[in-house]
Amino acid sequence: MSDSDLHSVVYSKNVVEFVTVANEYCNLIEKVHHFPAMQNLQNLRKILPLLYLKATMLPENEKVLEDELEKYISEFDYNLLLQRWLSSLGEHDSFYEVFDPDIQFGEEMVTSGISENLLDIYQDLKDFTTSYSLGDESIMNDSLNDCAQHFEDFWGQRLVNVLRAIHKLVTDRTEFDDEHRTGGSDDIQPGKGNPEWLDRFWGTQSDED
Repeated sequence: MSDSDLHSVVYSKNVVEFVTVANEYCNLIEKVHHFPAMQNLQNLRKILPLLYLKATMLPENEKVLEDELEKYISEFDYNLLLQRWLSSLGEHDSFYEVFDPDIQFGEEMVTSGISENLLDIYQDLKDFTTSYSLGDESIMNDSLNDCAQHFEDFWGQRLVNVLRAIHKLVTDRTEFDDEHRTGGSDDIQPGKGNPEWLDRFWGTQSDED
């Protein structure tokens, strides 16, 4: 693949928009304690369908590097954020899983966790966005290939599964214990500083726009 071909892929409109949404998702996951649990879930209910849509619009591409890409999310990072989400959601973290391949033809009920599914998605997206931010077009291209493949094989199913659980909690107006929550001066403001199309999606576009 030529340099011009690489450039046209990694900076294409659909890829840039996917990166924007993926970054927004990662910020939301990382700042779980900056908001009450219900607000986090309401934000997720908005961004998860958009993330799924943008992932389906990624262009097909082929890897150009022989070596595997570096992974940036350690087991420590994963578990730290996992515990924060578990702490936020409490007893409401668990939900019945209906798309586990091990139970498709059985009668056994399997439970899954909202926090674990969210962090599985986060891990792939954070590795991708970190690699993409390096500015090396070969790495950007291969990280895009990995992320798109993992979407089809892994985190895409987790996304639609966890969205079902989040929808239920939000529409049931579930009450959470937010006494443990800590605030911060860098609270995430969905839509702020993003492209106009994403501001419109979040409903944060100003009247002047």
